[in-house]
Amino acid sequence: MTSIAFRTEKLAKVYGAGPTAVHALRGADLELPLGEMTVLLGHSGSGKSTLLNILGGLDRATSGKAYFGDLELTHLKDRELTRYRREHVGFVFQFYNLVPSLTARENVALVTEIARGPMPAEEALERVNLGARMDHFPAQMSGGEQQRVAIARAIAKRPRVLLCDEPTGALDIQTGVTVLEALTGVNNEMGTTTVIITHNAEIQRIAHRTLVMADGQIVSQEVNQNRVQPSEVSW
Repeated sequence: MTSIAFRTEKLAKVYGAGPTAVHALRGADLELPLGEMTVLLGHSGSGKSTLLNILGGLDRATSGKAYFGDLELTHLKDRELTRYRREHVGFVFQFYNLVPSLTARENVALVTEIARGPMPAEEALERVNLGARMDHFPAQMSGGEQQRVAIARAIAKRPRVLLCDEPTGALDIQTGVTVLEALTGVNNEMGTTTVIITHNAEIQRIAHRTLVMADGQIVSQEVNQNRVQPSEVSW
């Protein structure tokens, strides 16, 4: 494994064909170092989610190359992409996708049953400060608590990478800060390379670096020399 978690070269993604084709990515080039937290900014339709989905093995590029370390994702077959997602990637989305009939512990355990060398569900929930809520059902939990269960589920398989698409998008500021504290803790304590898509430019203040996308390309990159704690972020 190199010191670079992700690298892309002229990455392009086109949906459809002809005059109605949508060019979601137009030659995106990036390098993301191992162990860093990156915030990805840009207006709706700028290509953020498409890029994240290709890096996470949920979608395929039309052209160009994408690498996870030395592994070229753009050449993997479907079964190999599934193995890559299962062994290396954790996902957190805006909507929690928890099973309503299962407790927090049981929701996390769903992942530990199929992962190799996972952490116990109890440990994953403790890492996001939900030790006292393990046996509660989603309906008994706040939105922020449910999102932290989703984070615990994602990290229980000890992924090398955590990809988050608008993880605070449905939350108020106080609850959102709690979720950001959980993500920062995972990045700091486990060294998990973390990428966060957000519309909230304030959140970039907690990250190691910020990428800005527009029209399917990465138009700027900035390394953050003065990171702040999530509790110092407001929106």
